[in-house]
Amino acid sequence: MVKAVVGANWGDEGKGKITDMLAEKADIIIRFQGGANAGHTIVNNYGKFALHTLPSGVFYSHTTSIIGNGVALDITKLFNEIKDITDQGVPMPKILVSDRCQIVMPYHVLFDAYEEERLGGKSFGSTKSGIAPFYSDKYAKIGFQVSELFDEELLKEKVKRVCDLKNVLLEHLYHKPAIDPAELLETLHGYRDMVAPYVCDVSAFLDKAVKEGKTILLEGQLGTLKDPDHGIYPMVTSSSTLAGYGAVGAGLPPYEIKQIITVCKAYSSAVGAGAFVSEIFGDEANELRERGGDGGEYGATTHRPRRMGWFDCVASKYGCRLQGTTDVAFTVLDVLGYLDEIPVCVGYELDGKVITDFPVTSKLEKCKPVLEKLPGWKCEIRGIKKYEDLPENCRKYIEFIEERIGYPITMISNGPGREDIIYRESVLKR
Repeated sequence: MVKAVVGANWGDEGKGKITDMLAEKADIIIRFQGGANAGHTIVNNYGKFALHTLPSGVFYSHTTSIIGNGVALDITKLFNEIKDITDQGVPMPKILVSDRCQIVMPYHVLFDAYEEERLGGKSFGSTKSGIAPFYSDKYAKIGFQVSELFDEELLKEKVKRVCDLKNVLLEHLYHKPAIDPAELLETLHGYRDMVAPYVCDVSAFLDKAVKEGKTILLEGQLGTLKDPDHGIYPMVTSSSTLAGYGAVGAGLPPYEIKQIITVCKAYSSAVGAGAFVSEIFGDEANELRERGGDGGEYGATTHRPRRMGWFDCVASKYGCRLQGTTDVAFTVLDVLGYLDEIPVCVGYELDGKVITDFPVTSKLEKCKPVLEKLPGWKCEIRGIKKYEDLPENCRKYIEFIEERIGYPITMISNGPGREDIIYRESVLKR
């Protein structure tokens, strides 16, 4: 059975914990898109980890972790990450890398920084991980596939051709030093030696696994609102963040994806620029940020303070719909226990009218939140294992949101640890 774990909103929803938890009963976990530009924070028996490329199931000895063909593979960062976890006592994970995966080149990172510098105040808030230049080259058909590292003649010819092209931009647009083809070729030889033991025909491996009845988890990066087609364009990422792309980015038939677990936070947060209707500011935002997550709401990759907001029913309903949600995992609910009242964004005011369908970006930027306040529960809920043992106002909060978004909340995370989870049979499923 194939399951996908994806985000409903701007990313940062807590997908890493949910994947890590579900991986206990999975055989294979696959990263199917994105690169090292966003991270998943995991808390388990080994400690606290911020993963950027490795799938969130690497902490189990029985699982195989796969870097799918849809990923922007930064080979140096991948191997640094493996070293980081094994240095902290995690057994060496079983890892496979798709032979069709494409490589983040050193110049992608440079071009990312140079373009943000050139744009100045009109930049896209990039993490400068090389992701947009990487995907630009992939679709311009001048990217480097992992398999090409093992064809020396092809590699030499392509390095020269690509350097000629890139050096024109470096000289005339960015006024930066040129790339030396010989140095780049040497770097790629190093990449080849690092990745060689892990390269695999992943789609063939998965075809066999599906036929053998293995449990496969697809792990997405970021969330619906960062999707380049359906998100808050242009303040989006460069690869599809939707479960539907999981089939493409892993090499599976789309009909094999049977369960889509969409992760929503009990409040909202975002890293980077873009429309964020339910955003809050000042002391109110600072308090939620400092209480949030596990040690505060700061980007796992950038360490930037996340922008904070109340739960957004409009954005989350849209995000769940686009993902094809079968189950909602509701995270960081325990954080809200300090509030007397909890505002929820139930609609947007646009040009004097209230709307409940998520609009295109140009309209979104004119929207103001319509808030409804629910009573808080004013107590600690960590350690509670059964839904019926949650405070009444806490259950009412969950059920209010579930009704507004129209998708069943079947998992509730009430703490950072693997065991801090409540399973619930939603009334929407009955």
